[in-house]
Amino acid sequence: MQDKSVLIIGEAFFPEEFVINDLARYWKKNGYTVEVLTRTPSYPVGEVFSGYKNKIYQKTYYQNIPIHRIPVIEGYQKSKIIKILNYISFVFFASIVALFIGRKFSKIFVYQTGPLTVALPGVLLKKLFNKNLTIWTQDLWPDTVYAYGFKPNIFLDLVLDNLVKLVYNSSDKIAVSCKGFAPKINSYLKSKKKISWVPNWSIINEPATKEIKLPGRINFTFAGNIGKVQNLENVLLGFNIAVKEFPEAYLNIVGSGSSLNDLKSLVDKEGIPNVNFTGRKPLIEMPNYFEASDVLLISLVDVPIYEIMIPSKFQTYLQYKKPIFAVMKGEVPDLIREYELGLSADSNDINMIAAQFKEMMSLSKIELEAMSISAQKLLSHSFDRYKNLKKLSQITFD
Repeated sequence: MQDKSVLIIGEAFFPEEFVINDLARYWKKNGYTVEVLTRTPSYPVGEVFSGYKNKIYQKTYYQNIPIHRIPVIEGYQKSKIIKILNYISFVFFASIVALFIGRKFSKIFVYQTGPLTVALPGVLLKKLFNKNLTIWTQDLWPDTVYAYGFKPNIFLDLVLDNLVKLVYNSSDKIAVSCKGFAPKINSYLKSKKKISWVPNWSIINEPATKEIKLPGRINFTFAGNIGKVQNLENVLLGFNIAVKEFPEAYLNIVGSGSSLNDLKSLVDKEGIPNVNFTGRKPLIEMPNYFEASDVLLISLVDVPIYEIMIPSKFQTYLQYKKPIFAVMKGEVPDLIREYELGLSADSNDINMIAAQFKEMMSLSKIELEAMSISAQKLLSHSFDRYKNLKKLSQITFD
């Protein structure tokens, strides 16, 4: 009889809004014994959520799923030092808890959204108790480390390369959220392993609950975390040029993050009109904003790693069948061109960003509707929720 017990290890879990919540619910509903090892919820603002205490260890529940929580060091969004300390803290406390609870599970599933170090407690269980280890990689190390501003050097390269080799060579199964990750991971493997592509799906699936009115006749909307890598400074500067020809257009920025105040200062300094900062909104309200928008915006800085990444908001945007404007390079613009989902611009070229804003503003309702239909086709082809839930289950338990 198949042992259907699994320990999920990751930095993020409910009430933080990630697809891992959906996967855990799916496994629980289908008869799997599921428990989660994670930290106190704090993403994206870097502060402990209201209603939670930042204890050394606490056990909570989510839809009858036991959650083992360890502490988080607050302020990691604003400091590289605190970010590194958080990585170390997670490995230390999670490894201790894993030693106490890990023996009873047949499968270990690592959900790696940020630091690859999150996998080390799983590697420990693999080495000590010969547990079957699966990792679902959302961020590619060491590339992501350098993308966040850490400078390469001999010591850091050595540490990161050995970490990557340890984790992936210890894993029995490897899944990646972006196809482009596979060749890079393969280069670290001592022996060939199958690397499965399982993209994220939209964590927002509900229809709009009420009609809201955004301020423009043409509404562009960016939704999500607002940090340096989102490259919204260049987006705002490009919009500033375009809006002078199309004063009925508005750029709505829905979310919060470490760069929000800097963006507001830029708008004030440059006198950029028609920018609507709404602040962060509950997940349940987001369909209302998507439905009220004409074009959904996705943007990332020009760093090689992001050229092979598909940010999770891309799938969410597809779910709501809206044209997409991508200010970035790589796989997402390629998909937009192939499936005729919208337009894209080089993340460094402010004039190009402005020109593509103007192009989007000039499209007819019929042209925008055609892009919406194309979004639905791509969603059902590659980013279907049920297909990918089943695929992850087969990878982990077969």
